[in-house]
Amino acid sequence: MKMKNEQSYYIDEGKAKSGVSRWQAALGNSINGLKFGFKSEAAIREEVIVLVASIPAAIYLVESVWVRLAMILSVLFVLIIEVLNSAIEATLDRVSKEHNLLTKAAKDLGSLAVLLAMIFAVSIWVVAVLMA
Repeated sequence: MKMKNEQSYYIDEGKAKSGVSRWQAALGNSINGLKFGFKSEAAIREEVIVLVASIPAAIYLVESVWVRLAMILSVLFVLIIEVLNSAIEATLDRVSKEHNLLTKAAKDLGSLAVLLAMIFAVSIWVVAVLMA
């Protein structure tokens, strides 16, 4: 999805040399990515909500700290894959909006990755709850 003012969204400030300034720049880029994802991708907004809701749910449903961690991380994994899928789609849309079978295949494969991550997360949650 193209933002209204794409050029002003990301400003090339040059690469930070090293150390703390590099980490600060990386954190700033990550925050920009989160803002962009929230503004442009409904799936990212929904998955962040699910991630936030999964924390108290996991605490309530199971006693084991390790199982809780696995449950929460499985939802985080879905969000990570969704972010990567959105990055792939944004890149492909930037290159060309023309219909192309390879572009469609890349987007479909990204969608498949999200689906598989969701199946992975649901499987972990089902097993964790059944074992509790």
